[in-house]
Amino acid sequence: MKHFGKFTGVLLGASALMAVSAGAVELNIVHGAIGKDNEVLRKELDRYQEMTGNTVNIVSMPESTTDQFGQYKLWLSAKSPDIDVYRIDVIGAPQLADHFVDLTEATADIIDQFVPASVESQTVDGKLVALPMFLGAPALYYRTDLLEKYDRPVPKTWDEMTETAQIIMDGERAEGNGDMWGFVFQGAPYEGLTCNGQEWIYSYGGGRIVELDGSIAINNPEAAEALNMAKSWVGTIAPQGVLNYMEEDARGVFQSGNAVFMRNWNYAYALADGPDSPVKGKFDVTTLPVGAEGDSSAATLGGWHLAVSKYSPNPDEAIELVKFLNNFENQKERAIETSRPPTVTAVYDDPEVAEAQPFIPRWKPVVLNALPRPSAATKRKYNEVSSEFWTAVHDTLSGDGTAEQNLAKLEAKLKRLRGNGW
Repeated sequence: MKHFGKFTGVLLGASALMAVSAGAVELNIVHGAIGKDNEVLRKELDRYQEMTGNTVNIVSMPESTTDQFGQYKLWLSAKSPDIDVYRIDVIGAPQLADHFVDLTEATADIIDQFVPASVESQTVDGKLVALPMFLGAPALYYRTDLLEKYDRPVPKTWDEMTETAQIIMDGERAEGNGDMWGFVFQGAPYEGLTCNGQEWIYSYGGGRIVELDGSIAINNPEAAEALNMAKSWVGTIAPQGVLNYMEEDARGVFQSGNAVFMRNWNYAYALADGPDSPVKGKFDVTTLPVGAEGDSSAATLGGWHLAVSKYSPNPDEAIELVKFLNNFENQKERAIETSRPPTVTAVYDDPEVAEAQPFIPRWKPVVLNALPRPSAATKRKYNEVSSEFWTAVHDTLSGDGTAEQNLAKLEAKLKRLRGNGW
């Protein structure tokens, strides 16, 4: 087994140690994961190993998507043969496409089974650089029992959510739960804050970080209003520590029963509804609120997809592994056990999926109409764009400059980054 550096550890299932047949190969899949992702993947890989005689090791990654991307760039820039298959964030394709095998021909017989938007997101210059694994779009999680207790409706606007969160938080604390918070989300300075921030701004009519045509109009009054609203949550309905929260931090608070509302991705649903969860049967999800009636709800398009490294010593086996992991049966299992929305369209209509995870068929239109980050518009500069954006948002949330000041600085920095073109 090769050494993968301080960022990773190799998780070997028992079947990874079994003797392999003549001609079998060893593959490594890097899989930054949260929740039950690795557990389910290991089961799928065990089945693959039994079928093929090949061995597959999971190379685990830190939770932060930003740290993952940085490590991916190091491996790929070095043309490392150590990793055969990468689980890549939806925004990664335009930035790392040159390092991945074109899967167009290898998937020609199955690609029409996939959600078209997912395929489009992974197609760069006419080449399919990753096979879509699962999609994502965040929701507003809310405690049904507490809204009923305080006779509050499911909020449709951010103002309504803020008011309800304050009322219920104050009421529960008065009854002895000093750990109760009104709202938790991802406020740390990383890619997750880019997702939250663009949702707030778009839902207030403030447009996109970078518009589809590459223009920059983020410095506007609606965007400032959205960020000022979010700043008002910190230290009131959200803990000061939310400035360091990632997905699992927010889930931990909500699932322990100590938050009224949570913004999080689909994966959290299955965990919060697990048999040992304190909030099982006490929560539901709805679309993220809007700034005002008539504004559009915004849920960031997420998802993770499987790409084959050009530097893999076993590209044919790696391609077959990617296809296997994304077949109907495995996508169905993944949807049931992790609540990850599938990329194979037929899975949404499967009755067993609907029974186990009613969230998924209900969320199909949200996923299909989710708001993409500007990775296509900004191409290889997206990572820098996102970093500048989340920094401006985090500075505002932290009280380091006003929303208006930070958006003006952001506009100037983005224009310098763009130069004569993205």
